[in-house]
Amino acid sequence: MTGPARTGGADRGSAIVDFTLVGGLVVVLFASVLQLALVQHVRNTCVDAAAEGARYAAQVGRAPADGAQRTADLLRASLAERYATDVTARRVDAAGLALVEVTVRVPLPVVGLLGPGGVMELDGHAPVEQP
Repeated sequence: MTGPARTGGADRGSAIVDFTLVGGLVVVLFASVLQLALVQHVRNTCVDAAAEGARYAAQVGRAPADGAQRTADLLRASLAERYATDVTARRVDAAGLALVEVTVRVPLPVVGLLGPGGVMELDGHAPVEQP
């Protein structure tokens, strides 16, 4: 048999293969974007909590430990307990300006088995108020 009924016979079933290949790529792309969004959310939340803790500790009558506690409380409330376990605060001198520095070390969130492992170290600073 020749003619229109015979054309395209070699392409039979290729739509299923194309769908599988493209579908797999779309799923990996979606998971990668989700992983990146989750890491950015955790990073921004930790930076904000560290900056708020530094501002709190920089107030008159407050100690750096107060800022570390405030940062840990904010992280517990907004993320989870495991993100509030390694928070430190100290006073530093930057070119003659007294600052409070709050440092947060948090694990990178991982979606499934995709994404990097490791730890992020993030800082927040605030100038110390003078009485």
